[in-house]
Amino acid sequence: MSSKSKRLLTQLEEFAVEVVNDRRRGKRAVAFKIFLRGLSFIFAGLVKLRFFLYRNRILKDQPLGCLVVVVGNLTVGGTGKTPVVEKFARSLQNRGRKVAILSRGYKSRDLKKETLKERLWRKYVTGGDPLPPKVVSDGEKVLLDSEWAGDEPFMLAKNLPGVVVLVDKDRVKSGTYAIKHFGCDTLILDDGMQYLPLKGRLNLLLVDKTNPFGNRKLLPRGILREPVRHLKRASYVFLTKSDGVPDPELEALIQRHNPGVDVIECTHQPQYLKEVNGDRRLELKDLKGRRIGAFSGIAVPQSFEGFLRNYGANLPYTRRFMDHHRFEEHELLSIAEEAKAAGLEFLVTTEKDAVRIPESIGFSVPLYYLRLEIEILRGADDFDEAVSRVCFTENVERKLTV
Repeated sequence: MSSKSKRLLTQLEEFAVEVVNDRRRGKRAVAFKIFLRGLSFIFAGLVKLRFFLYRNRILKDQPLGCLVVVVGNLTVGGTGKTPVVEKFARSLQNRGRKVAILSRGYKSRDLKKETLKERLWRKYVTGGDPLPPKVVSDGEKVLLDSEWAGDEPFMLAKNLPGVVVLVDKDRVKSGTYAIKHFGCDTLILDDGMQYLPLKGRLNLLLVDKTNPFGNRKLLPRGILREPVRHLKRASYVFLTKSDGVPDPELEALIQRHNPGVDVIECTHQPQYLKEVNGDRRLELKDLKGRRIGAFSGIAVPQSFEGFLRNYGANLPYTRRFMDHHRFEEHELLSIAEEAKAAGLEFLVTTEKDAVRIPESIGFSVPLYYLRLEIEILRGADDFDEAVSRVCFTENVERKLTV
């Protein structure tokens, strides 16, 4: 694809995002909204049909004889799933579980892509085994980079030694592989609320407190993957990106659709700055009064930039790209040149963006990423209960089968 075509595609994506989020005005925006509303009716029908088929066992989920924990949301966009998955996986691992994280590897490259003809020949003629999932981490070492694994799976593999990370759109296949080849006894479905073929024993539903459900319309007119009433599917609700201020209206809505559900309120807490493709580290206090720049390709860049400002950084330069943007060399060099010309002391990006920056790129100013971790503000006992519930349930089932 030519650079001109890429720019045009990016502009169209940005226009669509602004329309969906009701930030664009004018006749073109109104016409596009009407078009998207029609598509939303079709999407709603398909969602309803799919749930009906699974609920009535016309389409069946496939139990694997292993404990399955689902982490997901009702919306598209950044609710902060990856740090929650990381915290939950680490907690289970610390209690003796052999954990595998199953991801679909959004926007990752295929190691080998089968044609439809090849797939049908292998499945129905030769009876061969399906292609194995991509092993991002075997629990001992990271085997794939972000281009082949996807941003989030690579981050999880890098930050969770001892945890197996697999990527495949078919999570039943990757779950079976995790059990058979790595002896895993606990599977975490990353972004798995809408993956119905593999049913979770525990559903951890994340809700972004800063923008819970957008305009409450389904895709593509809104950001909902399924209706708000499907809050009832949650075993626990995590309110992410919280500032600690109560939101009685949001909590009343959650309780109306899922009476008595435990709500765990958490925030993404900055920890430190780490040099991209290097070893240097800065403390958060080192941001105060520093003249720096920031760039990112995430769903909600405002929160990232807000963290830097909250710690006292002077931020005269920012660049924003579409979520999961794969940086090209000329874009990174342009950012570095602009930062140097502006007299900035250093640049900061997100950890998710940092994994997409090649080591071969030489920056003329220092480049760091901001490390975030989940901090529970309310419901720490409920979080511990969720972890214990996984371990206790499995231990009881093992005793019953002996």
